[in-house]
Amino acid sequence: MRVPLSWLREYVDLPATETGRDVQAKLISAGLEVETVEQLGADLKGPLVVGQVLTIEELEGFKKPIRFCTVDVGQANGTGEPQEIVCGARNFSVGDKVVVVLPGAVLPGGFEISARKTYGKVSHGMICSSDELGMGDDGSGGIIVLPPEHEVGTDAIELLQLVDEVLDIAVTPDRGYCLSLRGVAREAAIAYGRPLLDPALLDVPAPNAFGHPVQISDPFGCDRFTARTVTGIDPEARSPIWLQRRLQKAGMRPISLPVDITNYVMLELGQPLHAYDRTRIQGAIGVRRAERGEKLTTLDGVTRELSTEDLVITDERGPIGLAGVMGGAHTEIDDTEGTTTEVVIEAAHFDPVAIARTARRHKLASEASRRFERGVDPQAASAAAQRCVDLLVLLAGGTAEAGVTEVVAPSAPRTITIPADHPDKVAGVTYGRETVVRRLQQIGCDVYGQDELIVTVPSWRPDLTDPNDLAEEVIRLEGYENLPSTLPRPLPGRGLTERQRLHRRVGRALAGAGYVEALNYPFLGEAAFDQLGLDADDPRRTVVTLVNPLSDEEPALRTTLLPGLLGALRRNDGRGSHDLALFETGVVFRPTGTEQVAELLPADRRPTDEQLAALDAALPHQPRRAAVVLAGAREQAGWWGKGRPSDWADAIEAARLVAREAGVELTVRADQHAPWHPGRCAALYAEVDGAQTLVGHAGELHPRVVKAMHLPERTCAMEVDLDLLEQAGQGLVRAPRISTFPVATQDVALVVDKPVPAAEVEAALREGAGELLESLRLFDVYENAEQLGEGRKSLAYALRFRAPDRTLTVDEASAARDAAVALAAERTGAVLRS
Repeated sequence: MRVPLSWLREYVDLPATETGRDVQAKLISAGLEVETVEQLGADLKGPLVVGQVLTIEELEGFKKPIRFCTVDVGQANGTGEPQEIVCGARNFSVGDKVVVVLPGAVLPGGFEISARKTYGKVSHGMICSSDELGMGDDGSGGIIVLPPEHEVGTDAIELLQLVDEVLDIAVTPDRGYCLSLRGVAREAAIAYGRPLLDPALLDVPAPNAFGHPVQISDPFGCDRFTARTVTGIDPEARSPIWLQRRLQKAGMRPISLPVDITNYVMLELGQPLHAYDRTRIQGAIGVRRAERGEKLTTLDGVTRELSTEDLVITDERGPIGLAGVMGGAHTEIDDTEGTTTEVVIEAAHFDPVAIARTARRHKLASEASRRFERGVDPQAASAAAQRCVDLLVLLAGGTAEAGVTEVVAPSAPRTITIPADHPDKVAGVTYGRETVVRRLQQIGCDVYGQDELIVTVPSWRPDLTDPNDLAEEVIRLEGYENLPSTLPRPLPGRGLTERQRLHRRVGRALAGAGYVEALNYPFLGEAAFDQLGLDADDPRRTVVTLVNPLSDEEPALRTTLLPGLLGALRRNDGRGSHDLALFETGVVFRPTGTEQVAELLPADRRPTDEQLAALDAALPHQPRRAAVVLAGAREQAGWWGKGRPSDWADAIEAARLVAREAGVELTVRADQHAPWHPGRCAALYAEVDGAQTLVGHAGELHPRVVKAMHLPERTCAMEVDLDLLEQAGQGLVRAPRISTFPVATQDVALVVDKPVPAAEVEAALREGAGELLESLRLFDVYENAEQLGEGRKSLAYALRFRAPDRTLTVDEASAARDAAVALAAERTGAVLRS
């Protein structure tokens, strides 16, 4: 909504020293989004005057028509002699009054005017168009031709109201009343503590039986319809300059006097109006829903097929307009031939939902629909019609007929009961009853009561429906900036859940290990599964598809974190970051096929526990996952020595790191699972409810996947299920016990068959060593067919033994080591290497 400050001052006596910036600050403090303040004519400098064209000489021999004119500008040029001006426009004639800018003036944009020779003549100034003066589009497309009553030499800057400030307000959907000067003026009056000169306070004649007949077939869609008739309109009458300029400053183009008046009143009062040529209406005006197959040609010249949900204006022939959106072409005001002399004014109130749906259905947003769908003051319809009639009588020489038609559906004002201290409780500030009552009265409410207030909401505020709405009004008018900053006080025992704590611990641990968190959209498409090389029957291909996806290429919710992470890795690698270690934690969506259809929950009350349970049952399984991807160097080279690239072992170690945060020791086994390399893929197991359960995979990606996704060579990845790790864990991770006694270290090298996993050997050593074993580490893998035999390998482990209450003897440490080796030999066939 564009609000000229000069127009706003007509309704609120603002201090003379207040600038647009000052008013902007006040309105922002009151809760309005005033985006900009446009300074019209800020760099404009005269002389800019009214002139009369005396002679026109057509200059020949040029590529375009050029005219050499003499213009009477009175004494504005200091001599009284005619001003010689070269001009290329052709929409004016000898005797016309035009706007002339003289040498020494500056036009908007810093364009300085001086006498200059052009087309063989010296031009002493310019004859101006509306664009050159920064007035916007006036519809003429050429030189401004003024009405003949303006005197030569008159200051055109003041005449055309070229200097002004315009506030551009982004009106939110709940503030439809601010799509009018009346609404914004009310907010400004409250902000400045000044009285409001309400333009809707007019003497309106009572309805009678002599007005144009109106029939309402759908009182829910149209609960109020006012019709007034004006006859004897001068078809040659044009909108005065002040009216055109106000429309232009508000962002609307002048069209014709009757149409301009309806637009002016809409901007002034917020009530959309429509003017019909009465000679083109047959019979009574009706309001009903469209019938199947009906069509209507709207004012934009488009023939539209109507829906049975569309609210239409009709006469005896059928639809003549889309109610609240746009009128029909058959009954429009004739602004070309100027033959309209009788006008029927429509001022109605339509159902906001119906208008919004019609506008979207036909993709036909208009100034009227924009206001109706946000809520229009139904009580302003009669005043708006009267204001329109008064202006037609004043400016077009018309005569108002005595007939007044007003069809009104019965309704009662809306009341809300609110405790007087409710705004205090919402804001955490003590306002007091007097302040609450005063603020509610300022926005137009009638307030009664003491501790319990009975508030009657004004007709122009359909957004006020419950006590919290009223509390918000009090708070915003008292100033959001005056609210104290206080932290909420959490109740005891309401901290983070164990799931949330694990999530945070995992994120901190991975970040501490050098991984960078990458948050990705939870959407993917079928192409991602093809790139990952998933089989056709892979469970990860069973997805939840969105009804209204952001992108048609990614219509489904993710079943794995890897596509998003690998996409982030690819983008960063393509932009020059080649050493990458990224991680993400979040949910994936795994439908089970047993989900039920969700019930549409009520909006007027809290759902029952059964309804919430049914809603949960309709959701897919959403396990929480953690995943990492690695590429490039894991350790940088430097003076300290050679670096090393990231490999499958780093991905497995990332999984162990995540598991340790849950207090879980992983069992690692070789596996084949897309998208990992079949020879460098590890399955990760943890003990859940007494059974070894697969919790994830880690390793190096398959070369085909790397090629399909354009990833760096030897890219590695890991993904684990945090919910399963939480189940496998022991709750809170306990700090390690620290012993003051020395450690006893024993190294063993065991020879086993190559297919035997190192994890099985390690598990046997741990179990055999008993409680004295503090840690176990694999530090060497050796393969040599000549020394070890064909198909054999050597695994070297460092075993650390420590007792919590004494220093271990050599015999105790050796006995524990021998027991560990014996159990490993029994289970895996390991032989102690000599």
